[in-house]
Amino acid sequence: MNIAAGQAGAVAHDFREVGGARSAKPVFLDFFAGSGLVSHALSRWFDLAWANDVCGKKAAVFRANHPGKPFILGSVSEVRGGDVPSATLSWASFPCQDLSLAGAAKGIRASRSGLVWEWLRVMDAMDERPPVVVAENVVGLLSAHDGRHYKELHEALIGRGYRVGAIVLDAVHFVPQSRPRVFVVGVSQNVSIPPGLVGDGPNWLHPAAIARVAETTEAFIWWKLPKPHLRRHSLSDIVDRSRPCHDEATSQKNLALIPPAHRRRLEESGLDVVPGYRRIRDGRQVLELRFDDVAGCLRTPAGGSSRQLLVMRDGGRYKTRLLTAVEAARLMGAPRQFKLPGSDTDAYRAMGDAVAVPVAAFLARHLLSKLIPVHDEST
Repeated sequence: MNIAAGQAGAVAHDFREVGGARSAKPVFLDFFAGSGLVSHALSRWFDLAWANDVCGKKAAVFRANHPGKPFILGSVSEVRGGDVPSATLSWASFPCQDLSLAGAAKGIRASRSGLVWEWLRVMDAMDERPPVVVAENVVGLLSAHDGRHYKELHEALIGRGYRVGAIVLDAVHFVPQSRPRVFVVGVSQNVSIPPGLVGDGPNWLHPAAIARVAETTEAFIWWKLPKPHLRRHSLSDIVDRSRPCHDEATSQKNLALIPPAHRRRLEESGLDVVPGYRRIRDGRQVLELRFDDVAGCLRTPAGGSSRQLLVMRDGGRYKTRLLTAVEAARLMGAPRQFKLPGSDTDAYRAMGDAVAVPVAAFLARHLLSKLIPVHDEST
């Protein structure tokens, strides 16, 4: 189906058969669904009509926590538009590897991050595109190559009949993990945007990288959401003190990697738990710590990335251990009953390559759910 024939629809509520029963909520599609944290986060406002991911281990986590929900295991490049049910919202947390500033930054046309175009291809082939879309990724989408990759995605959505804007939400507002992410939100030209959801310029959701790219981007929408309440918990609150640390030799080997300036801050901080990542600086490995009682951004333990270490005070001494998968799940805002099948590494990967639950829920509550019910009958 070509672009003109597949314009984004103006559906107010798309009530569908979901899991054998008629849904009382608008339904959504979860592309690149991973372990299902977005599906969980949106469940208060939307019903899941369809989900897809290529990773079998993440699929196991998804299915364990969303029994009976439709999940297609396989590459999005193999999905046909006619096989996807109509919906009011399409969410795509597309791969970030080619946009991450920590990687090669090959761009939005590279093999992995370029799968976002397969998402658009599928929607082009649907009987009617969902009236609301969200594309989520790392902040490199905005900053790499002077914002060229964001502009290309923005223009592609504009060409498909959406009004589009981007925001940055950091999980640190909700959980003790530094995890800024870009959310590109598009709404059909046929849908009336309720008052109060759009501003006339940058606000707390728009850091300098967005302001710069918006200056040269067509018809940028300045989405406006309330500021979240102050976060209640710190990293120290969620760490399981009963978990064993490394043996003495391994702990000392890790502690020896701490740069002198960080070692002094560690001694002066008074903190019992300090997180850190092993990094290469000036050709040698170091363990860089942070001292704000917040974890660094979780990563997947693949492609050379390391798992996050904890430096823990034990009496007058320090020991180290890895952040556990359960602690990672709590840093992602997953509920305590969230199941993590497979190995510890599998579970850690499932959490490190996901969207924090309270971030997606905040977006759904304050923006996405408010866009869905309102449409312009005159168009």
